Amino acid sequence: MAARDQGREHQARVGNVIVNTVASEPPPIAGPVPRPRRPAILPPAGAWDTHAHIFGPVDRFPFAAGRGYTPPPAPLETYLALLDHLGLARGVIVQGNAHGYDNRVVLDALERHGDRLRGVAITDTRVAPATLRDWHRLGMRGLRFHLFPPGGNPNYIRGVGLDVFEAFRPTMRELGWVMQVWCDWRIMTELAGRLHDVAAEMPVVVDHMLNIPAERGIADPAFQALLRLVGEGAVHVKLSAPYRLSGAFPDYPDARLFHDALLRANPERLLWGTDWPHPQIAGEVMPDDGHLVDLFHAWTPDARHRHLILVETPARLLT
Repeated sequence: MAARDQGREHQARVGNVIVNTVASEPPPIAGPVPRPRRPAILPPAGAWDTHAHIFGPVDRFPFAAGRGYTPPPAPLETYLALLDHLGLARGVIVQGNAHGYDNRVVLDALERHGDRLRGVAITDTRVAPATLRDWHRLGMRGLRFHLFPPGGNPNYIRGVGLDVFEAFRPTMRELGWVMQVWCDWRIMTELAGRLHDVAAEMPVVVDHMLNIPAERGIADPAFQALLRLVGEGAVHVKLSAPYRLSGAFPDYPDARLFHDALLRANPERLLWGTDWPHPQIAGEVMPDDGHLVDLFHAWTPDARHRHLILVETPARLLT
């Protein structure tokens, strides 16, 4: 692990991920590959990218104080062009850390392109539950929660936890919204029962194949707990960001084991996303989004499974 001094600010690399370790003004992070390649096989008609972020322009949508990183501009227009380039019909904009709890950048995207986009917000209880109904009319379809073990929270503002979920739970249930979860893999075994209970009321979606380090292997108890939830049909998982599990750029063969295990467990409970613009990934190992589409096709050889994951399941959960 290498650290770079930035006065009061420090960065460290863990695998491919750049981690900011203080809560002041963080230094810039790398942007996405500017000209990704065209996928060798285009996705089926109606395919979704269920996980992306947009940032800025900062003169309209300022970055939040206390954020964990400072991204280069990744505006809506660039993301829509990426969808076209990759052959994707629809996208889901997930509120990013750089904008904190100010969801205007997502709401603006939905207001302008609600025919093509859906959104997932991050907010604390400064927003009244009734406001979710207004957001729903624009195309918001869920809230995202970040769950950490005791003492494991980063020392910058990063999302909200289950206490905030409980405040919004009745309205989310009423609207049929998704509970989207970024979960520290180390707490999945103890969290599994609670997620199973919530899934009886609304869809639960776990991000990025649990973000578990690939060296833990698919036999790890945390990943096995997730597999059981998926196999039972209780929880959905995003087959996204294999580079957050693996340091084996650019093909991530050790992450494929997790993808394959989830596919065997229940293809009807899986989604896929680019994770564009890949926040906190070092520039020299920045994934090419066209290559990520190609990896998905290589790792998901059955055309029926591809259609389920890219078209049917996101349409069912998010339309």
